[in-house]
Amino acid sequence: MRISTFKGAVTTASKEAFLQAKAIRQNVTGTERHLDSGAMLVSKTDVGGLITYVNSEFLKISGYEEHEVLGAPHSIIRHPAMPRSVFKLLWETISKGEEVFAYVINRAKCGDHYWVFAHVTPTVNRTGKIIGFHSNRRAPSRTAIDAISPLYDAVNVIEKSHDRYGVERGLEFLLSKIAKSGLSYSEFIFSI
Repeated sequence: MRISTFKGAVTTASKEAFLQAKAIRQNVTGTERHLDSGAMLVSKTDVGGLITYVNSEFLKISGYEEHEVLGAPHSIIRHPAMPRSVFKLLWETISKGEEVFAYVINRAKCGDHYWVFAHVTPTVNRTGKIIGFHSNRRAPSRTAIDAISPLYDAVNVIEKSHDRYGVERGLEFLLSKIAKSGLSYSEFIFSI
């Protein structure tokens, strides 16, 4: 679902596919799906975030078929209530070759949502160069969801109130709230 370009011009077919995918991502039902307690969702992407592998649990909870997600941006499951600031932090961390953990709300194909506790790591080749990313996700506890949701809601308000620098301001707000607890981001994530 990448936009194909030729000398800067977007092809009609790819633009249509991009707009359709964007509209699908914005459709939400308000209905929560729940992962089975032992379920492990697995996905892999290339360095640009395009999906190269998903397991059957990923397909089951997301409602997508494999051919719909392979080659698509991982953001195909991004829920509009998920702060962009958290993804900025995630990408900054994994791009440095470090692992990151995060609570993430995702959107299924039908518009339902589901929460995951994600562990994302870079995949490296023999020389240590990052060649992709690997994510394992499990069901978070209801306590963790109840703790993170109000913080994410507040971050979203900050993001939306700043047109140009919303993501940066949202991330500053998120990290300052966590710092007030005397914890690092990782410590905070594991404390809830």
